[in-house]
Amino acid sequence: MADLDNLKVAKDYRVDTPPATSGKFHVKGAENLDWGMKKHLTNIFHPESGNTVMFAFDHGYFMGSTAGLERLDLLLPEIIDDVDVLMGTRGLIRSWVSPANRKGIALRTTSGSSMLQDDLSFEINSVDIEDAIRLNADCLAVQTFIGADGQLSSIDNLSKTINAAFRYSIPTMGVVAVGKDMERTDTFFKLATRIVAEMGVQLVKSYYCDNFEEVVAACPVPIVVAGGKKTSEEDALTLAYNAISRGARGIDMGRNIFQSNHPKEMAKSIGKIVHEKYTDKEAIEFYHDAINK
Repeated sequence: MADLDNLKVAKDYRVDTPPATSGKFHVKGAENLDWGMKKHLTNIFHPESGNTVMFAFDHGYFMGSTAGLERLDLLLPEIIDDVDVLMGTRGLIRSWVSPANRKGIALRTTSGSSMLQDDLSFEINSVDIEDAIRLNADCLAVQTFIGADGQLSSIDNLSKTINAAFRYSIPTMGVVAVGKDMERTDTFFKLATRIVAEMGVQLVKSYYCDNFEEVVAACPVPIVVAGGKKTSEEDALTLAYNAISRGARGIDMGRNIFQSNHPKEMAKSIGKIVHEKYTDKEAIEFYHDAINK
């Protein structure tokens, strides 16, 4: 076992130096993967920008009927053209997502306690690999709690998913969960994203934080930043800009789209940042112009 005493604290992340394996394929860390993995990753990350806009609607698996998602079947047609990936549970995907759409699918494969329980960190693998294949999922999303009571069981869920998904060339997305007692610091996210990446995932969903460019530099696979709780549209667009400008390869917005008074315009504005290099000020102006037409 490695000696934890007297470890050198790394300080040189060389944030301005691109990954040594980049250049031939547009997804970080995927250069040596097989064709099937790369095809799924291309369904997630746009080959021109290298980025993605995910729309998350998996909240109901622990929150029940969430405000703004009561009728996903009516909301999706409004925003479907402005997002790249749909992230949801197999129940909602089968019920309310048309199989005619050509968007990437990020399938939530873990489940656990509801909001009625104090500790959400103990989850189970609730979707087997055969059903993921039937749903033609482009990646399997596994909630991973680092530093929480359920850390060991969530790492077990993640490792089993990675092993099963590799057999069929399906990427796994490690979703870094932040418990109520955890600090959202760069120290924590450097630890959590690196642990999840070293387990063998092909992409990580995490949160924005101070020194985010160092978190990105130390993670060998792409990081997609979660939008988090509902904030003002201006704050959400600023978050998106800060994350993308500091190295994130995508934004996964849920509540800041489906709880917005103007979800289509919000999704389109996020896409301007993610794919067209808009600044936050330009995207905010675009949003207000769009809703005032």
